[in-house]
Amino acid sequence: MKYFPKIRGTRLYLSPISLEDAETYTQWLNDLETTRYLTLASAQLTLQGEREHLPAISSGHTYAIVEKEQDRLIGNCGLMDLEATNRTAEVGIFIGAPEARGKGYGSEALRLLCDYAFNVLNLRSLVLRTYDYNERAIASYRKVGFKEIGRRRQAHFYAGAYHDLVYMDLLAEELGPSVLPPAQC
Repeated sequence: MKYFPKIRGTRLYLSPISLEDAETYTQWLNDLETTRYLTLASAQLTLQGEREHLPAISSGHTYAIVEKEQDRLIGNCGLMDLEATNRTAEVGIFIGAPEARGKGYGSEALRLLCDYAFNVLNLRSLVLRTYDYNERAIASYRKVGFKEIGRRRQAHFYAGAYHDLVYMDLLAEELGPSVLPPAQC
């Protein structure tokens, strides 16, 4: 599979999604270990369904997260519900490759995506949602600069218990210096 670096980081880059990865995404999104942190835990996804879904998300601002050294897909991230007037969007991210979790790839990918959102798309505010039991992700989001702005208490049922839905946001000035290539005249 061929990837095309759009946003380059230190250990990874964000690339347009490859439609050839439908089988990989189907495998990841049917793995409860992965989806217990996503809204897809109760969904059953088919290969055909993923083949139909990927073209729709690949035309927006959803990117494959590709580990540079081996040029391999490890997850995806994206911006949803962009509002040009308010300059806002929602962020989503997941690391699907189990061996890539807990190594800082999520933080790096999220940092790159936020930098792109603020410094190329001219957005002002980003929001994300996660579950209170997704402690590793919450720590990663805080590392990037996201702050908790509220909770919807007991709004998510999983593994026999109700859990809080945690809302976090990030403003452009809170991200820090851009790592994107500078404009040249």
